Amino acid sequence: QVQLVESGGGSVQAGGSLRLSCAASGSSYSLGYCMGWFRQAPGREREGVAGISAGGRTYYTDSVKGRFTISKDNAKNTLYLQMNSLKPEDTAMYYCAATRGCPLDTSRLILTYTYDYWGQGTQVTVSS
Repeated sequence: QVQLVESGGGSVQAGGSLRLSCAASGSSYSLGYCMGWFRQAPGREREGVAGISAGGRTYYTDSVKGRFTISKDNAKNTLYLQMNSLKPEDTAMYYCAATRGCPLDTSRLILTYTYDYWGQGTQVTVSS
């Protein structure tokens, strides 16, 4: 099993920044996992934001390119999402996810069905 715990959410004004963290643990977790960040706003489907492969390749949804950066600290088993130039439309619950079945196509890193394990989420609210 793998446990994922997100933190770092909060309320910020448009144009501000936040850094989300996701701590991974569990007997099954290893550095060979691919990980991703997703978000879900009220009344909307969960959407992929960014993903990172075990080898460090990244993929972003178009709406966050140039503003968000996904990274990981293997020594700390922690995934990050640095979010800059935040917009009101970025308001959502943000979730991290992990999978041992890493896809060959990096675009699949932001698809929900790629992942087996999910955290409980952290709320991000951006006011105008």
